[in-house]
Amino acid sequence: MKKENLELAIKLRHELHQNPEPSNYEVWTKKRLMDFLKEHTSLEIVDRGLWFYAIYHAGEDKPNIAYRADFDAIPMDEGIELPYGSKNPGVSHKCGHDGHSASLAAFALEIDQEGADKNIYFLFQHAEETGDGAFQAKVFIKENNIEEIFAFHNTSGTPLRSVNVIEGTSNFASRGMTIKMVGKPTHASQPELGINPSYAIAKIINSIPEWTSADSNRGLVLCTVVQVNIGERAFGIAASEGELLMTIRAEFEDELDKLQDNMEKLAIREAEKDKLKVSFEYNDIFPVTANHPESNVKVRKVALDKGFKLIEMEKGHRGSEDYGWYTKETKGTIFWIGNGETYPAVHTYEFDFPDENIEVAVEMFKGLAAI
Repeated sequence: MKKENLELAIKLRHELHQNPEPSNYEVWTKKRLMDFLKEHTSLEIVDRGLWFYAIYHAGEDKPNIAYRADFDAIPMDEGIELPYGSKNPGVSHKCGHDGHSASLAAFALEIDQEGADKNIYFLFQHAEETGDGAFQAKVFIKENNIEEIFAFHNTSGTPLRSVNVIEGTSNFASRGMTIKMVGKPTHASQPELGINPSYAIAKIINSIPEWTSADSNRGLVLCTVVQVNIGERAFGIAASEGELLMTIRAEFEDELDKLQDNMEKLAIREAEKDKLKVSFEYNDIFPVTANHPESNVKVRKVALDKGFKLIEMEKGHRGSEDYGWYTKETKGTIFWIGNGETYPAVHTYEFDFPDENIEVAVEMFKGLAAI
Protein backbone atom coordinates (compact mmCIF):
# COMPACT_ATOMS: atom_id res chain seq x y z
CA MET A 1 0.00 0.00 0.00
CA LYS A 2 1.30 3.44 -0.87
CA LYS A 3 2.47 5.50 2.09
CA GLU A 4 0.59 8.61 0.98
CA ASN A 5 -2.67 6.64 0.68
CA LEU A 6 -2.23 5.18 4.15
CA GLU A 7 -1.63 8.67 5.56
CA LEU A 8 -4.78 9.96 3.86
CA ALA A 9 -6.77 7.00 5.20
CA ILE A 10 -5.58 7.49 8.77
CA LYS A 11 -6.45 11.18 8.61
CA LEU A 12 -9.87 10.29 7.23
CA ARG A 13 -10.47 7.75 9.98
CA HIS A 14 -9.65 10.31 12.64
CA GLU A 15 -12.10 12.75 11.05
CA LEU A 16 -14.82 10.10 11.01
CA HIS A 17 -14.02 9.18 14.60
CA GLN A 18 -14.32 12.79 15.69
CA ASN A 19 -17.74 13.19 14.06
CA PRO A 20 -19.67 9.99 14.82
CA GLU A 21 -23.33 9.60 13.93
CA PRO A 22 -25.79 6.89 15.03
CA SER A 23 -27.55 4.44 12.73
CA ASN A 24 -29.79 6.02 10.07
CA TYR A 25 -28.53 9.54 10.89
CA GLU A 26 -25.11 9.38 9.21
CA VAL A 27 -25.56 12.55 7.14
CA TRP A 28 -22.14 14.16 7.72
CA THR A 29 -20.35 10.79 7.60
CA LYS A 30 -21.80 9.82 4.24
CA LYS A 31 -21.06 13.24 2.71
CA ARG A 32 -17.49 13.22 4.01
CA LEU A 33 -16.81 9.80 2.51
CA MET A 34 -18.32 10.81 -0.82
CA ASP A 35 -16.34 14.06 -0.87
CA PHE A 36 -13.13 12.16 -0.07
CA LEU A 37 -13.63 9.85 -3.06
CA LYS A 38 -14.58 12.75 -5.35
CA GLU A 39 -11.44 14.65 -4.30
CA HIS A 40 -8.98 11.78 -4.59
CA THR A 41 -10.39 9.47 -7.30
CA SER A 42 -12.16 9.51 -10.66
CA LEU A 43 -14.53 6.71 -9.67
CA GLU A 44 -18.23 6.85 -10.52
CA ILE A 45 -20.26 7.53 -7.38
CA VAL A 46 -23.86 6.39 -7.01
CA ASP A 47 -25.86 8.06 -4.22
CA ARG A 48 -28.67 5.88 -2.84
CA GLY A 49 -29.90 8.15 -0.07
CA LEU A 50 -28.76 6.68 3.24
CA TRP A 51 -25.96 4.71 1.56
CA PHE A 52 -23.83 4.93 -1.56
CA TYR A 53 -21.30 3.09 -3.67
CA ALA A 54 -18.44 3.88 -6.01
CA ILE A 55 -17.46 1.93 -9.13
CA TYR A 56 -14.20 1.20 -10.91
CA HIS A 57 -15.12 0.19 -14.47
CA ALA A 58 -12.88 -2.40 -16.14
CA GLY A 59 -15.32 -3.36 -18.91
CA GLU A 60 -18.77 -4.79 -19.56
CA ASP A 61 -17.39 -8.31 -20.06
CA LYS A 62 -15.52 -8.28 -16.73
CA PRO A 63 -16.71 -9.81 -13.41
CA ASN A 64 -18.53 -7.57 -10.91
CA ILE A 65 -16.98 -7.86 -7.42
CA ALA A 66 -18.04 -5.83 -4.38
CA TYR A 67 -16.45 -4.78 -1.11
CA ARG A 68 -18.51 -3.40 1.76
CA ALA A 69 -17.83 -1.16 4.76
CA ASP A 70 -20.27 0.12 7.40
CA PHE A 71 -20.07 3.69 8.70
CA ASP A 72 -22.47 4.14 11.65
CA ALA A 73 -21.41 4.72 15.26
CA ILE A 74 -23.01 3.55 18.52
CA PRO A 75 -24.91 5.42 21.28
CA MET A 76 -22.04 5.53 23.78
CA ASP A 77 -19.70 8.21 25.14
CA GLU A 78 -16.05 8.22 24.07
CA GLY A 79 -14.82 7.35 27.54
CA ILE A 80 -11.10 7.89 26.84
CA GLU A 81 -8.91 10.84 25.91
CA LEU A 82 -8.01 10.94 22.22
CA PRO A 83 -6.70 13.88 20.13
CA TYR A 84 -9.48 13.02 17.68
CA GLY A 85 -12.08 12.06 20.27
CA SER A 86 -15.81 12.26 19.59
CA LYS A 87 -17.26 15.77 19.48
CA ASN A 88 -20.81 14.41 19.69
CA PRO A 89 -21.87 13.59 23.28
CA GLY A 90 -23.36 10.14 23.68
CA VAL A 91 -22.13 8.87 20.29
CA SER A 92 -18.79 7.26 19.43
CA HIS A 93 -17.07 4.88 17.04
CA LYS A 94 -16.60 2.09 19.58
CA CYS A 95 -17.16 -0.67 17.03
CA GLY A 96 -14.50 0.47 14.57
CA HIS A 97 -16.74 1.33 11.64
CA ASP A 98 -14.62 4.45 11.15
CA GLY A 99 -11.72 2.10 10.44
CA HIS A 100 -13.79 -0.08 8.14
CA SER A 101 -14.85 2.89 5.99
CA ALA A 102 -11.40 4.49 5.96
CA SER A 103 -9.94 1.16 4.82
CA LEU A 104 -12.45 0.78 2.00
CA ALA A 105 -11.79 4.38 0.92
CA ALA A 106 -8.04 3.69 0.89
CA PHE A 107 -8.64 0.56 -1.20
CA ALA A 108 -10.61 2.69 -3.63
CA LEU A 109 -7.63 5.05 -3.95
CA GLU A 110 -5.30 2.16 -4.75
CA ILE A 111 -7.62 0.63 -7.35
CA ASP A 112 -8.24 4.01 -8.99
CA GLN A 113 -4.49 4.56 -9.24
CA GLU A 114 -3.35 1.05 -10.15
CA GLY A 115 -6.35 -0.36 -12.02
CA ALA A 116 -7.94 -3.83 -11.89
CA ASP A 117 -9.13 -6.54 -14.25
CA LYS A 118 -12.60 -6.59 -12.67
CA ASN A 119 -15.40 -4.11 -12.16
CA ILE A 120 -14.92 -3.18 -8.51
CA TYR A 121 -17.84 -1.86 -6.45
CA PHE A 122 -17.08 -0.06 -3.18
CA LEU A 123 -20.23 -0.21 -1.04
CA PHE A 124 -20.48 2.21 1.92
CA GLN A 125 -23.40 1.20 4.12
CA HIS A 126 -25.35 2.86 6.92
CA ALA A 127 -27.04 1.40 10.02
CA GLU A 128 -25.22 -1.87 10.59
CA GLU A 129 -25.77 -1.67 14.33
CA THR A 130 -29.56 -1.88 14.02
CA GLY A 131 -29.64 -4.34 11.11
CA ASP A 132 -31.45 -1.85 8.86
CA GLY A 133 -28.52 -1.01 6.62
CA ALA A 134 -27.74 -4.20 4.74
CA PHE A 135 -31.43 -5.13 4.58
CA GLN A 136 -32.07 -1.88 2.69
CA ALA A 137 -28.87 -1.97 0.63
CA LYS A 138 -29.03 -5.63 -0.43
CA VAL A 139 -30.86 -4.55 -3.61
CA PHE A 140 -27.41 -3.41 -4.72
CA ILE A 141 -26.43 -7.06 -5.32
CA LYS A 142 -29.04 -7.88 -7.97
CA GLU A 143 -29.13 -4.41 -9.48
CA ASN A 144 -25.43 -4.65 -10.30
CA ASN A 145 -25.17 -8.40 -10.88
CA ILE A 146 -22.58 -8.73 -8.11
CA GLU A 147 -20.89 -12.12 -8.36
CA GLU A 148 -19.03 -11.99 -5.03
CA ILE A 149 -18.80 -9.64 -2.05
CA PHE A 150 -16.14 -9.29 0.63
CA ALA A 151 -15.91 -7.40 3.93
CA PHE A 152 -13.87 -7.39 7.09
CA HIS A 153 -14.51 -6.57 10.72
CA ASN A 154 -11.94 -5.82 13.37
CA THR A 155 -11.81 -8.19 16.35
CA SER A 156 -10.02 -8.13 19.70
CA GLY A 157 -8.56 -11.15 21.46
CA THR A 158 -6.56 -12.34 18.45
CA PRO A 159 -3.08 -11.24 17.26
CA LEU A 160 -2.69 -7.77 15.74
CA ARG A 161 -2.78 -7.86 11.92
CA SER A 162 -3.93 -11.49 11.87
CA VAL A 163 -6.59 -12.65 9.41
CA ASN A 164 -9.31 -14.81 10.94
CA VAL A 165 -11.81 -16.85 8.94
CA ILE A 166 -14.40 -19.56 9.52
CA GLU A 167 -16.48 -21.95 7.45
CA GLY A 168 -20.24 -21.53 7.75
CA THR A 169 -21.64 -19.26 10.45
CA SER A 170 -19.45 -16.24 11.06
CA ASN A 171 -22.09 -14.34 13.07
CA PHE A 172 -25.22 -15.58 14.82
CA ALA A 173 -28.70 -14.57 13.78
CA SER A 174 -30.64 -12.51 16.31
CA ARG A 175 -33.90 -10.62 16.83
CA GLY A 176 -35.32 -8.35 19.47
CA MET A 177 -38.63 -9.96 20.44
CA THR A 178 -41.42 -8.29 22.45
CA ILE A 179 -44.45 -10.17 23.73
CA LYS A 180 -47.22 -7.85 24.86
CA MET A 181 -50.19 -9.11 26.88
CA VAL A 182 -53.31 -7.15 27.86
CA GLY A 183 -55.89 -8.31 30.38
CA LYS A 184 -58.35 -6.47 32.62
CA PRO A 185 -57.65 -4.26 35.67
CA THR A 186 -59.20 -4.73 39.08
CA HIS A 187 -58.66 -3.70 42.69
CA ALA A 188 -55.80 -5.54 44.33
CA SER A 189 -58.22 -6.89 46.96
CA GLN A 190 -60.28 -8.65 44.27
CA PRO A 191 -57.78 -10.21 41.85
CA GLU A 192 -60.36 -12.77 40.73
CA LEU A 193 -62.30 -10.00 38.97
CA GLY A 194 -59.39 -8.97 36.73
CA ILE A 195 -57.14 -10.66 34.18
CA ASN A 196 -53.48 -10.51 35.14
CA PRO A 197 -50.76 -11.30 32.52
CA SER A 198 -48.07 -11.96 35.13
CA TYR A 199 -48.61 -15.71 35.29
CA ALA A 200 -48.53 -16.18 31.53
CA ILE A 201 -45.36 -14.11 31.20
CA ALA A 202 -43.76 -16.04 34.06
CA LYS A 203 -44.55 -19.32 32.31
CA ILE A 204 -42.87 -18.09 29.13
CA ILE A 205 -39.74 -17.07 31.05
CA ASN A 206 -39.63 -20.40 32.87
CA SER A 207 -39.76 -22.25 29.53
CA ILE A 208 -36.62 -20.56 28.15
CA PRO A 209 -34.06 -23.06 29.57
CA GLU A 210 -35.88 -25.98 27.94
CA TRP A 211 -35.95 -24.34 24.49
CA THR A 212 -32.32 -23.18 24.59
CA SER A 213 -30.95 -26.43 26.00
CA ALA A 214 -27.98 -27.94 24.18
CA ASP A 215 -29.86 -31.25 24.20
CA SER A 216 -32.60 -29.72 22.03
CA ASN A 217 -30.43 -27.94 19.44
CA ARG A 218 -27.50 -28.77 17.15
CA GLY A 219 -26.00 -25.28 17.59
CA LEU A 220 -25.88 -22.66 20.32
CA VAL A 221 -29.29 -21.07 21.01
CA LEU A 222 -29.67 -18.13 23.42
CA CYS A 223 -32.57 -16.16 24.83
CA THR A 224 -31.69 -13.12 26.93
CA VAL A 225 -34.44 -11.39 28.89
CA VAL A 226 -33.73 -7.66 28.62
CA GLN A 227 -36.83 -6.23 30.29
CA VAL A 228 -39.99 -7.35 32.06
CA ASN A 229 -42.57 -4.61 32.46
CA ILE A 230 -45.81 -5.66 34.17
CA GLY A 231 -48.42 -3.41 35.80
CA GLU A 232 -47.85 -0.10 37.57
CA ARG A 233 -46.27 0.95 40.85
CA ALA A 234 -49.70 1.15 42.52
CA PHE A 235 -50.36 -1.36 45.29
CA GLY A 236 -54.11 -0.99 45.09
CA ILE A 237 -54.41 -2.10 41.45
CA ALA A 238 -53.72 -5.56 40.06
CA ALA A 239 -51.53 -5.71 36.96
CA SER A 240 -53.48 -5.86 33.71
CA GLU A 241 -50.83 -5.20 31.04
CA GLY A 242 -47.35 -6.55 30.58
CA GLU A 243 -44.45 -6.72 28.16
CA LEU A 244 -41.62 -9.23 27.96
CA LEU A 245 -38.61 -8.03 25.95
CA MET A 246 -35.96 -10.51 24.89
CA THR A 247 -33.08 -10.91 22.48
CA ILE A 248 -33.25 -14.31 20.84
CA ARG A 249 -30.08 -15.54 19.15
CA ALA A 250 -28.88 -18.70 17.42
CA GLU A 251 -25.96 -20.14 15.48
CA PHE A 252 -28.33 -21.48 12.82
CA GLU A 253 -31.28 -19.53 11.46
CA ASP A 254 -33.71 -22.46 11.41
CA GLU A 255 -33.15 -22.94 15.15
CA LEU A 256 -33.82 -19.26 15.76
CA ASP A 257 -37.08 -19.65 13.83
CA LYS A 258 -37.94 -22.68 15.97
CA LEU A 259 -37.29 -20.77 19.20
CA GLN A 260 -39.47 -17.87 18.03
CA ASP A 261 -42.24 -20.27 16.98
CA ASN A 262 -42.17 -22.04 20.36
CA MET A 263 -42.42 -18.77 22.25
CA GLU A 264 -45.24 -17.44 20.09
CA LYS A 265 -47.25 -20.66 20.39
CA LEU A 266 -46.88 -20.80 24.17
CA ALA A 267 -47.83 -17.12 24.48
CA ILE A 268 -50.93 -17.68 22.35
CA ARG A 269 -51.96 -20.78 24.37
CA GLU A 270 -51.55 -18.97 27.67
CA ALA A 271 -53.39 -15.91 26.36
CA GLU A 272 -56.33 -18.04 25.20
CA LYS A 273 -56.44 -19.87 28.53
CA ASP A 274 -56.45 -16.66 30.58
CA LYS A 275 -58.49 -14.58 28.08
CA LEU A 276 -55.60 -12.19 27.42
CA LYS A 277 -54.91 -10.25 24.25
CA VAL A 278 -51.43 -11.01 22.93
CA SER A 279 -49.28 -9.36 20.26
CA PHE A 280 -45.68 -9.64 19.06
CA GLU A 281 -43.14 -7.10 17.87
CA TYR A 282 -39.67 -7.59 16.37
CA ASN A 283 -36.73 -5.17 16.22
CA ASP A 284 -33.04 -5.27 15.24
CA ILE A 285 -33.46 -8.29 12.96
CA PHE A 286 -30.16 -9.86 11.89
CA PRO A 287 -29.82 -12.96 9.72
CA VAL A 288 -27.11 -15.55 10.14
CA THR A 289 -23.96 -14.38 8.39
CA ALA A 290 -22.66 -17.48 6.62
CA ASN A 291 -19.41 -17.51 4.66
CA HIS A 292 -19.17 -19.27 1.30
CA PRO A 293 -16.43 -21.93 1.00
CA GLU A 294 -15.23 -20.70 -2.40
CA SER A 295 -14.78 -17.17 -1.06
CA ASN A 296 -13.03 -18.47 2.04
CA VAL A 297 -10.48 -20.27 -0.12
CA LYS A 298 -9.57 -16.93 -1.70
CA VAL A 299 -9.27 -15.20 1.68
CA ARG A 300 -6.92 -17.92 2.95
CA LYS A 301 -4.75 -17.76 -0.16
CA VAL A 302 -4.40 -13.99 -0.07
CA ALA A 303 -3.63 -13.94 3.67
CA LEU A 304 -0.84 -16.50 3.23
CA ASP A 305 0.50 -14.87 0.06
CA LYS A 306 0.65 -11.49 1.86
CA GLY A 307 2.39 -13.00 4.89
CA PHE A 308 -0.40 -12.36 7.40
CA LYS A 309 -0.99 -14.79 10.23
CA LEU A 310 -4.01 -16.90 9.20
CA ILE A 311 -6.24 -18.19 11.99
CA GLU A 312 -9.08 -20.68 11.57
CA MET A 313 -11.83 -19.62 13.96
CA GLU A 314 -13.36 -22.45 15.99
CA LYS A 315 -16.71 -20.74 16.52
CA GLY A 316 -18.59 -17.88 14.92
CA HIS A 317 -19.20 -14.65 16.80
CA ARG A 318 -22.33 -14.57 18.94
CA GLY A 319 -22.74 -10.90 18.10
CA SER A 320 -24.79 -10.38 14.96
CA GLU A 321 -23.75 -8.71 11.71
CA ASP A 322 -26.15 -7.54 9.01
CA TYR A 323 -23.67 -8.58 6.28
CA GLY A 324 -25.61 -11.86 6.16
CA TRP A 325 -28.24 -10.16 3.99
CA TYR A 326 -25.63 -9.95 1.23
CA THR A 327 -24.44 -13.56 1.47
CA LYS A 328 -28.06 -14.64 1.06
CA GLU A 329 -28.00 -12.90 -2.34
CA THR A 330 -24.56 -13.91 -3.65
CA LYS A 331 -21.39 -15.69 -2.56
CA GLY A 332 -18.98 -13.90 -0.26
CA THR A 333 -17.11 -13.84 3.02
CA ILE A 334 -16.55 -11.58 5.97
CA PHE A 335 -13.14 -12.11 7.55
CA TRP A 336 -11.79 -10.70 10.81
CA ILE A 337 -8.61 -8.68 11.33
CA GLY A 338 -7.05 -8.96 14.76
CA ASN A 339 -6.61 -5.92 17.00
CA GLY A 340 -4.34 -7.73 19.46
CA GLU A 341 -4.76 -10.54 21.97
CA THR A 342 -5.16 -8.19 24.94
CA TYR A 343 -6.64 -5.25 23.02
CA PRO A 344 -9.83 -3.70 24.47
CA ALA A 345 -13.03 -5.25 23.14
CA VAL A 346 -15.38 -3.40 20.80
CA HIS A 347 -18.26 -1.54 22.46
CA THR A 348 -16.10 -0.67 25.48
CA TYR A 349 -14.81 2.77 26.50
CA GLU A 350 -11.19 1.72 26.00
CA PHE A 351 -11.61 0.69 22.37
CA ASP A 352 -10.24 2.63 19.39
CA PHE A 353 -9.71 1.07 15.95
CA PRO A 354 -5.96 0.34 15.41
CA ASP A 355 -4.70 2.38 12.45
CA GLU A 356 -2.25 -0.44 11.63
CA ASN A 357 -5.14 -2.57 10.44
CA ILE A 358 -6.03 -0.21 7.59
CA GLU A 359 -3.03 -1.49 5.63
CA VAL A 360 -3.96 -5.13 6.36
CA ALA A 361 -7.50 -4.59 5.09
CA VAL A 362 -6.34 -2.79 1.95
CA GLU A 363 -3.75 -5.44 1.11
CA MET A 364 -6.32 -8.20 1.65
CA PHE A 365 -8.86 -6.43 -0.58
CA LYS A 366 -6.22 -5.82 -3.29
CA GLY A 367 -5.20 -9.46 -3.21
CA LEU A 368 -8.82 -10.61 -3.51
CA ALA A 369 -9.34 -8.24 -6.44
CA ALA A 370 -6.38 -9.79 -8.23
CA ILE A 371 -7.56 -13.44 -7.99
